[in-house]
Amino acid sequence: MDLSLNETQKLIQDATKDFVRGACSREILVKLDRNKNVDVMATYWKQMSEMGWTGMAIPEQYGGSGNSLLDVAVLFEELGTGPVPGPLFSSAVLCARILLETGSEAQKKALLPDIASGKRVFALAFTEVQYGWSEDSIRMKAKKEGADYVLSGTKLFVDDAEYASDLLVVAGIEGGAGVSLFRVDAKAKGVSIRKLEGFMTAKSEVIFDNVKVSGSDLVGAAGGAWAGLDKGMLAAIPVLCAYKVGGCKKVFDISIAYAGERKQFGQVIGRFSRVQDHLINLVNHLDAARWTTYEALWKLDSGQDAASSVHIAKAVSSESYLNACDYGHEVHAGIGVVREYGLTLYTKMSRSLYHSLGAPKYHRKRLEKELKLVA
Repeated sequence: MDLSLNETQKLIQDATKDFVRGACSREILVKLDRNKNVDVMATYWKQMSEMGWTGMAIPEQYGGSGNSLLDVAVLFEELGTGPVPGPLFSSAVLCARILLETGSEAQKKALLPDIASGKRVFALAFTEVQYGWSEDSIRMKAKKEGADYVLSGTKLFVDDAEYASDLLVVAGIEGGAGVSLFRVDAKAKGVSIRKLEGFMTAKSEVIFDNVKVSGSDLVGAAGGAWAGLDKGMLAAIPVLCAYKVGGCKKVFDISIAYAGERKQFGQVIGRFSRVQDHLINLVNHLDAARWTTYEALWKLDSGQDAASSVHIAKAVSSESYLNACDYGHEVHAGIGVVREYGLTLYTKMSRSLYHSLGAPKYHRKRLEKELKLVA
């Protein structure tokens, strides 16, 4: 497994570093976290689209650039050092991969080029009050009316719904087995979106009140969406893990710099063994997240069975990001909780993403099944 970056990946990395330093500086992200009139879409979505980032995970025949998942992960690792929020992952990676796995050829040709260009922004409406990421956690039902469907119910903790032009809604069909996938206009009559406060990511409650959905907007076969949904999510998860790796890396860099400049009792605090312990723990979590994530990416790109590695990467990276931030605060003490300093951006992001696409407990259970340790 050779994880050294090729020339294309180095160019992606350098371009993203410049972007994070410029369009998404710490001052801008602190204001965004405080909701001080920073419009994500106006601030940097157009720039992301023009640089081709919205099409990297989409094949060339559907308007994208057909990059490898490792290429995309290099991009997201650097965005994670921001940490840059926004719908790029939700739309151009997660929903794009799900559409590739579930949509008909006509649907792919109609939807994916607009995602690749950034013209349309998709968000996945999956989780509900009975929070979970398994097929049996879906309670919402669609009612069949002739050739069309009517959706009613509530989706919770929907990432980036407030930016979305379209929603991919997971629901069962009354009287049928399995789950189905529907494309719904985010501004359709009966759809209401309410942002949930307290998250670094833009999580929302989405209510569907007798929303009429055309039969042509049923993505894939009725009741048969789970296999494609699961496969699409498995491909997208390591990219999200790479974003967390970037967050861990930045927290480590900030902590090392602070330990080398902050003085106490006549010497820099980095010379104290307890501070060194915190830094060692931090780098251990960073390395665990990095190597499990990139092993999963390597397996996916090389066509190997990657499911077990994906579940390990998600469980490890979620806990590593959270713990890395905790150790970062141990190093910083009081200054770490000052918002303008910036460390709390990563702390809040690590908590916001902990459960996204499944908490560590969920992925450990999936891993047990992959390894056939349980029935």
